[in-house]
Amino acid sequence: QVQLVESGGGLVQAGGSLRLSCVASGSIVSINAMGWYRQAEGKQRELVARISSGGSTNYADSVKGRFTISRENAKNTINLQIYSLKPEDTAVYYCYADVLSVGHYSSSDHWGQGTQVTVSS
Repeated sequence: QVQLVESGGGLVQAGGSLRLSCVASGSIVSINAMGWYRQAEGKQRELVARISSGGSTNYADSVKGRFTISRENAKNTINLQIYSLKPEDTAVYYCYADVLSVGHYSSSDHWGQGTQVTVSS
């Protein structure tokens, strides 16, 4: 079984910064891509940032230049450094990981419970 635990959400004023972290644990053989999605109230979940096992990154256009995703493979951890927060960044942020787990022949996506980020204007 694989668990993803996010931390670092909270309430912040517009223009402020936050750092989100996500740690994967459990019966992990290897992890391919990891990343962050977010879901604002009444909207669909959207990809925010993604990082491959080799460190290649992708960002949503709305966050480019403000969000930075990083990864510590030895710790099965990813971080999302967020700068210049805007009210429209308010959402629940979910961590995901494409994990090959013990006893399986192919990888699958696993999700964290989410962490709330609220940006006040």
